[in-house]
Amino acid sequence: MKRFLAKTYIWILLILLYAPLVFIAVFSFTESRVLGSWEGFSTHLYGNLLTGNMQGGAPLLAAVRNTLLIALAAALVSTLLGTIAAIGIHNLHGRKKQALTLLNNIPMINPDIITGVSLFLLFVFLHFSQGYLTVILAHITFCTPYVVLSVLPRLREMNPDIYVAALDLGATPGQALRKVLVPELKPGMISGFILAFTMSLDDFAVTFFTRGTIGLDTLSTYIYTDARKGGLTPELRPLMTLIFLVILVLLIVINLRQERLNNKNNKR
Repeated sequence: MKRFLAKTYIWILLILLYAPLVFIAVFSFTESRVLGSWEGFSTHLYGNLLTGNMQGGAPLLAAVRNTLLIALAAALVSTLLGTIAAIGIHNLHGRKKQALTLLNNIPMINPDIITGVSLFLLFVFLHFSQGYLTVILAHITFCTPYVVLSVLPRLREMNPDIYVAALDLGATPGQALRKVLVPELKPGMISGFILAFTMSLDDFAVTFFTRGTIGLDTLSTYIYTDARKGGLTPELRPLMTLIFLVILVLLIVINLRQERLNNKNNKR
């Protein structure tokens, strides 16, 4: 009975999580402008999305472009900073390590709206002109702790003697970092990059408070503005479906690749 209840709970949870995504995907194949109204199978919305032939197409495509550019820049920089920070935290001991680990966890627990308002006030105090730069800096700020959290387990699993052996064999610290640590930490870095990219892609509150008044829109702020006008652009349904499928495929490929590498290591 316990096993049955546990499986039932898992399936109910999965259905609640994925049912809205399936609902959006199904209604992306109809021309109806109202979500939930089926007017026959059609790929017209996908055609409109790919060609930009839709009402308000230019602002939506600009929002998608801004979202991808900001997410890519934030993910790349936060992966670099997060990896370096994880190595530094791992090499500390005692209370210093505990304190820095706690400080790294606070931004992840902190509500987004508090982070957004805090960064907004900081940029105003520093007289930063709000726009692309402030949004990217803000995204780097809240993405970096997630990269640290992804890389630290790989450091704990790694044999520390490998790095020391590289130094003993004549490698400089920089060479040991590039040729020994980075290959060992690559799975954690890739996971951290994907997590940072997804978090940046999904963010609304921090972007809303740090984008300024220059008309910079990401996908989340565009959807918020569009919803306040009384409805959502129908082409958002195929766009959401494509984004979900791309992320799903990436995760499947990375997990299969990691499983293959683990099997090779186990055979050795």
